[in-house]
Amino acid sequence: MKPRALRRGDTIALVSPASPLAGDSLDVVQQILHDEGYDTVIAPHALERAAYLAGSDADRAADLTWAFTDPQIDAVLCTRGGYGAARLFPHLDIPKLAASGRIFLGFSDITTLHLALNHAGLATVHAPMGITLSAPRAPWVIDSFRAVLKGEDPIPSDAPPGVPMVGGHAEGIVTGGCLCLLTDSIGTPYPLNAEGKILLIEDVDENPHRIDAMLTHLRNVGILQSAAGIVIGEMTRTDEKVDASIGGRPWREIVQERVANLGIPTIIDYPFGHAKQMLSLPLGIRARLDADAGTLTYLEPLCEASA
Repeated sequence: MKPRALRRGDTIALVSPASPLAGDSLDVVQQILHDEGYDTVIAPHALERAAYLAGSDADRAADLTWAFTDPQIDAVLCTRGGYGAARLFPHLDIPKLAASGRIFLGFSDITTLHLALNHAGLATVHAPMGITLSAPRAPWVIDSFRAVLKGEDPIPSDAPPGVPMVGGHAEGIVTGGCLCLLTDSIGTPYPLNAEGKILLIEDVDENPHRIDAMLTHLRNVGILQSAAGIVIGEMTRTDEKVDASIGGRPWREIVQERVANLGIPTIIDYPFGHAKQMLSLPLGIRARLDADAGTLTYLEPLCEASA
């Protein structure tokens, strides 16, 4: 199932499935969307706060269900990640949400929902969120975000490529997201399945040994080596957590040691996720990885054409 491309006058719902945020964090993203001719509506509980969650599980799930099923809503954009999306599963009908055919955008903790919706057949978008776009970004970041809403090529020509790690070429459906959530998905009804796919990996605020541990776990269960190609973003603020007293080392060295010897076409430092500048990358559709050039090229559109 592919979502419908947006057109001027369509309405985008802003929802908070995980952690809370201040309302003024959404001013910039709403202006970007209004400038493109879209209307926006903030979900009823999106600005609530219950410790580290944006309100109760039931309320957050109700907002998400409303955004996917209300006939006045055309797309669903998450306000932020943080923590809490996995707590919603007892309250959600994932096949029903997926069948709505809405564009769904977010990243970080939202990886959990991407895996579930992709599992149910809906292509989604690993994309900047409301809070992400409240800070200044390079023009190509906004261009990518705008393009993906219209079902256009999400990778502008001026976006930087990744850095080759293991050369070669691969084609497959794109999956992945935030490393800790990918690891957490194992054993759930919606586990990461990377077999024959292009696997995206990035993370934020993890200690170096935790990057090692999670990549090792993905190897030990056979997931990492099943991928057709691997695209590593940035392990943001991990190097700041290196502890020389316990033999810490930079995260890129860890990735090199844990991934390169698999012999799978792999690039690193591809611009997506928690990096300062990030692309909007569809999940659940096919792409081609050129690990010699450091590029990812989508082979099919994210969206069905607008009626």
